[in-house]
Amino acid sequence: MTFPSWSTALRSVIVVLVVTGTMGGQPLSAQGPEPAERVLLTAGRSTVLLTDFDITRIAVTNPDIADAVVVKPREVLVDGKGAGTVSLIVWGGDTRKHFDIVVDTGVSTLQQNLQQLFPGENINVGITDEAVILSGTVSNNDVMLRAAEVAKAALSKSSIVNMLQLPSGSPSKQVMLQVRFAEVNRNALLQAGITLFSTRTAFTSRSTTQQFAGPDHDDEGGVGGLEFSDFLNLFFFNREEGFGAVLKALQGRGFLQSLAEPNLIAYNGEEASFLAGGEIPIPVVQGITGQVSVIYKEFGIRLTFRPTIAGDVIRLKLRPEVSSLDFNNGIILSGFRIPALNTRRAETDVELRDGQSFAIAGLMNNISQTDRQAIPILSKLPIIGYLFKSKAERAEQTELMVLITPRLVRALDPDEVPLLPTRPGDFIDPAGDEGQKPPPEMVDGPEGGTTRPPTTPTGAVRRPPGR
Repeated sequence: MTFPSWSTALRSVIVVLVVTGTMGGQPLSAQGPEPAERVLLTAGRSTVLLTDFDITRIAVTNPDIADAVVVKPREVLVDGKGAGTVSLIVWGGDTRKHFDIVVDTGVSTLQQNLQQLFPGENINVGITDEAVILSGTVSNNDVMLRAAEVAKAALSKSSIVNMLQLPSGSPSKQVMLQVRFAEVNRNALLQAGITLFSTRTAFTSRSTTQQFAGPDHDDEGGVGGLEFSDFLNLFFFNREEGFGAVLKALQGRGFLQSLAEPNLIAYNGEEASFLAGGEIPIPVVQGITGQVSVIYKEFGIRLTFRPTIAGDVIRLKLRPEVSSLDFNNGIILSGFRIPALNTRRAETDVELRDGQSFAIAGLMNNISQTDRQAIPILSKLPIIGYLFKSKAERAEQTELMVLITPRLVRALDPDEVPLLPTRPGDFIDPAGDEGQKPPPEMVDGPEGGTTRPPTTPTGAVRRPPGR
């Protein structure tokens, strides 16, 4: 009796195992890639997937987008959570099934709402990971803006890209803003006060309300010494009698007019800003160490705007601001004098057509300040009581007006670019300068004027023959 060799026996065992494994179906490792079933789902909603086998295990690639749970042996509950696409794999015995779960953020519901609110309008809603895109055509500008507002309210966490078109939409996507600032400042000042002083061998005396600087007695250099930090307006001193008086009497009026005319260009939906002014250094003390660092604060005339082109109209979000330095209300910190800032600011939304203008006026600021000081009892005396009183009055009136004109602009073609000035004779009459004669290349024009000679395409002057 003969026995098969070990290699023959091993091959028989392998054949038996393979046959046994194939009796219940193809092994999972030998199965090829299966086509995935696509399932559409809206965020915040659920659906139930049915299988023809008992489920033993499931897996989801990203539970933040969609999550799944087995509710029955052959049913899977899928919940949509966020926009995106995930894979769901379901196992049961020797069987495996793939699902592609596509979750959107309710765009279908948004489009239904837009169709109900604006019947007859062609509004399409698309979605990306972080934005909602409105496309199509609408009949008027109001529908286009309202549709974007509805989409923003429905999906507040997503940015809205409004690509709705109007039948008469402008091809230009840039806006130039012509701005004119006009500021008028009027101020009036009145100061009045008197200081009496006396210096004698036996005594010295002085009366002052301390509102204005008065003389100080200095006896170190000898009896009767006086030290003046400010002689004010009127000064009198009798050396024989040792009696004197200092009078502060000042009246002033000022007028300031400021005008700025900036031109700004911004792309549709982008923000642009303008500043005509400067920066002031402000020292800042650092905590416990006491070190002083410097930061800079901007001041002047500022304008920030964001244009939105809506067909044949321009919607502007404007924020004009005017600030100026105020040293009267400033502070002194670590030896540095830091002025305060007087600021006038407005913020508004307007809608204009190309070339129309609007004005922001009425930004008035009226300041009135009166300071009075007096010496008790003596200031109540008749007639001479005024010698023991002082006052300072200050009044200021500021008015600001902003005139704004938006315009749709486009780039110039090469043949539309104007020539740059190369000689002052084209714009300034040389005959107006003493001892200055017209350049030889200027030729006589009609009515005794001058004109520019013909030029070549490159801009070089063609001189007549004989020159």
